[in-house]
Amino acid sequence: MRQRKGMGTVLSAVLSLALLAGCGAQPAATNGGSGAEAGNGEQVAKIGYIGFLSGSGAAYGEAQKQGLELALTELNEANKGKLKIELITEDSGGKKESAINAANKLINQDKVVGIIGPTLSGEMFAIGPVASEAETPILGISNTAEGINDIGEYVFRNSLPESVAIPAAMDVAVKKHGIKTAAFIYAKNDDFSVSGFKTMKATAEKMGLTNLGEETFSNGDVDFAAQLTKIKAANPDALFVSALYKEGSLVVKKAREIGLNVPIIGGNGFNNPQVLEIAGHAAEGLIVATPFSPDKKDENVQNFVKKYEEKYGKKPDQFAAQAYDGMYIMAQSLLKTNKGGDRNALRDELAQLKDFNGVSGKLSFDEKRNPIGVPVVVTVKAGKFVTFE
Repeated sequence: MRQRKGMGTVLSAVLSLALLAGCGAQPAATNGGSGAEAGNGEQVAKIGYIGFLSGSGAAYGEAQKQGLELALTELNEANKGKLKIELITEDSGGKKESAINAANKLINQDKVVGIIGPTLSGEMFAIGPVASEAETPILGISNTAEGINDIGEYVFRNSLPESVAIPAAMDVAVKKHGIKTAAFIYAKNDDFSVSGFKTMKATAEKMGLTNLGEETFSNGDVDFAAQLTKIKAANPDALFVSALYKEGSLVVKKAREIGLNVPIIGGNGFNNPQVLEIAGHAAEGLIVATPFSPDKKDENVQNFVKKYEEKYGKKPDQFAAQAYDGMYIMAQSLLKTNKGGDRNALRDELAQLKDFNGVSGKLSFDEKRNPIGVPVVVTVKAGKFVTFE
């Protein structure tokens, strides 16, 4: 895409700079991003965040925003005199149209050098092309659906794909519980949930599990009795659920209410403390995979957990951790470019990320800008997520 713009873009840029010089103005940063240098030589860069901050999935966005803000405070203090990052936050409400509007504002009006988010995979499928067309790097911190990185060369993610996390959870569950048959239920109107279901089904087939039924619902539904009654009648050894935390938690709760007492394995949408509040005791035994555990015996992780708890009064979840890492990845790459507003320089530096030691594990990007990492399988025990054993 960068090559396709060719000489027309170059000539346009030259003319614009000439006009600015003639008016005594300062030229804008390279490639449209807003970057400036303070009087002390400190680079200033604007980064946008698009999050699910209102509505049924707001707990995801809240955790991400808190992780980003914690990292931002630390980075601006540690890099004083070198780099100052300004974070501009936009609420998508989990809606594609709102996410597109937010992306256009951040890119064209705020002139951000890069974008972190959006929260949902469906939103990324909507705004990834917008960012790529504008040659603005965008880093997904919770987008796990298949095909995210096929959108364009400016799209990155540090969130492990469901194709990595789900099989890990299924593998330990099948071995532990001797699962031979399975049933599935998922949200049919959500890209993330559909992708997770497809991974679950394909993995089950590879494992030789017998599929006893597939049921669907829509985000916003609150009654799952009919679907789960059908599944119970099929008598599966396990139930696989692909959903966001609100609907997923209600599915788990209803399953236990009607006596469907088999192991439940969920996708990435369950990695939020709201699951424990909504599902209550019914969440006991739920199995999921995550790149982050606040109980991990690692100095970086425990320092992060301590600082997060001190600031927000609760333990961080996966969404907070990946957001925290995402801000550090952006800052590290910006420092290496030494060009606070150059979008292409940031994109090229991000593509070279290797062995980043974050709180959600060591991370590198492969040739398609997907994260290379290892998930941790956890289960709910005594009202909290613990490492599965």
